[in-house]
Amino acid sequence: MYSNLPDFFNDWQEESQLTLSVFTKIDEAAKSVKIKDNLRSLDRLAWHITQTLTEMPFRAGILESDVLENEPVPESIKKISEIYQYQSNILAETLKANWQDTDLTEIIEVYGEKWEKRKILSMLIKHQIHHRGQMTAMMRMLEMQVPGTYGPSKEEWTQYGMSPQE
Repeated sequence: MYSNLPDFFNDWQEESQLTLSVFTKIDEAAKSVKIKDNLRSLDRLAWHITQTLTEMPFRAGILESDVLENEPVPESIKKISEIYQYQSNILAETLKANWQDTDLTEIIEVYGEKWEKRKILSMLIKHQIHHRGQMTAMMRMLEMQVPGTYGPSKEEWTQYGMSPQE
């Protein structure tokens, strides 16, 4: 968990860019394909990640309202990406304006549980990492190119003069 806000903001900037890099690789023609009936489509997962940028901070008292609640999935991945980027920036700016490092150990109620504020920040990061992983696995199954996040993807190994790892 975070002990200071600059560490969170550094991670947030990096993780937000990684999330957008995954979004940009989603093929518009296949964005709504469900690889199994009981799984979300790529556009639904991207929208879920985006909606969480207002839902969780609203529940934690960071934002005054959940402006994306009950909003339908936008028509394109490009539009989801734009909304994601906008809401990501709003969240960071709101935190910068209202929270101090000393606030991070304050306990508040979220989802019926008692959480330190720093846990909320960790959960925001972990949540999008979790769903990005789901998305990249689905993208592989749908034969889309996957961007590297914490290392090169299969397609990116050649940029390092190496054969793709099996």
